[in-house]
Amino acid sequence: MRRRDLLKLGGLAALGATAAACGGDQERPGRTQLQFMFWGSTFEKKAVENMLKQYEQKNPGVTVKPLYTPDEYDVKLNTLVAGDRLPDAGYVPMAMSFRLGEQGKLVNLFPYLKKYPQLAGYLPDAYLWSGEDNLHGLATANESMLLWFSRSAVAAAGVTPPAAAASAWTWDQLVENAYKLTVDQNGRHPDESGFDPGQVRQFGVSSSITYGAAWYGYLRSNGGDIADETGRACRLDTPEAIEVFQNLQDLIYEHRVAPGPGQLAATGDDVPGTNILLKTKRVAMVVDGHWSLLDMNESGVDYGIGVLPKYAEPYTATQVAGASAVFAGTAHEQEAVELFAFHNDPRYVDLYARGLWMPQEKKYYEDQAAIDAWTRNDQHPPEFRTAVVDYTREHGVPDFRNRLRNLSAIAGDVLTPALQEIETGKRPAGEILKAATPKITGMLQGWHHTQEV
Repeated sequence: MRRRDLLKLGGLAALGATAAACGGDQERPGRTQLQFMFWGSTFEKKAVENMLKQYEQKNPGVTVKPLYTPDEYDVKLNTLVAGDRLPDAGYVPMAMSFRLGEQGKLVNLFPYLKKYPQLAGYLPDAYLWSGEDNLHGLATANESMLLWFSRSAVAAAGVTPPAAAASAWTWDQLVENAYKLTVDQNGRHPDESGFDPGQVRQFGVSSSITYGAAWYGYLRSNGGDIADETGRACRLDTPEAIEVFQNLQDLIYEHRVAPGPGQLAATGDDVPGTNILLKTKRVAMVVDGHWSLLDMNESGVDYGIGVLPKYAEPYTATQVAGASAVFAGTAHEQEAVELFAFHNDPRYVDLYARGLWMPQEKKYYEDQAAIDAWTRNDQHPPEFRTAVVDYTREHGVPDFRNRLRNLSAIAGDVLTPALQEIETGKRPAGEILKAATPKITGMLQGWHHTQEV
């Protein structure tokens, strides 16, 4: 399951079992028992459970019960909150973390930063604040958006996606190369006579219009943003924003180098993962998150990694992740905080070396030995240093979805429907954005609080 799909709603069958697990077990005599709740793929489940075993080995008086919850996580966690049967620590959907932090349902970690220097050494945008000196959690991993490609597909077309920000393509260069990579069943390109857009064998590029992290780097690169510095005035009707979204729409309908709605789905809306799209050469280049690296390696894809196209200064969205927190009311706050500090440490979790997560500690982007500790292995291609580590450190901007208040309501009521309409190509992007912007402005409540650690 792709990481951004993990929190989609499904059935409620496992809810009772999860709720019973939280708060339903008795501690072993003489031992402290904690519960750690998390979601993820089967790969992530195995890695987290291994981490919890290591924590137990290093803390002989503590037992940790994993509460693996792969479906309907937000629904189940809300139920546990309502019933006051929370686990001790675990994952929290990002938007929910701010609400729970403001309600006092999450432990304030600010007083613990001095005791656990590791937590004080994180990237600044990893910290999640519910107010001044109220640190309710941390982004679990520092994921960034990248340009993935099929090595054999780009080699056949004589295309070389850049792996460093200094050589990032302009938007026009992206389009030019996407033409070379797009072919129909008869081998014709979109700029050749007789090209059949209804029978495309391989699309040149896929870059989502509806997934915010995919286009936020373009928006910032073009001098735009979703809202002004106060977070109370929407800026999606500016020329900079309109240009970005019109360019994305044009990839589908004018240039015919990108798939439109339904063109990649085998059945219904179930679009294959990026690893499958590249392995089958259905698409030659795909904009997706760093977390795809694990699936690429597990699937045996002949892939490469490049940086996103730019307008002016190159940018990519970072901190595209969920949150982690300690739940208030735990009977063992000290031990739960220690587990929290342990749970995403690359020394104990192999999800960094295997490619699912990117670290949050600054040293893993600045110190050569620390960088090598998670990237110098067969799971990370040669271009990873420039295309991911350097690119993220020097050109990353935090995902707006982690910072803008009331975004769940805004997205559900206005933003997502507007983006979906742009994706259909029935009206120009500018018309849609100019109609949506005043509605979004009326719902904006500012940016979430930030402060230096």
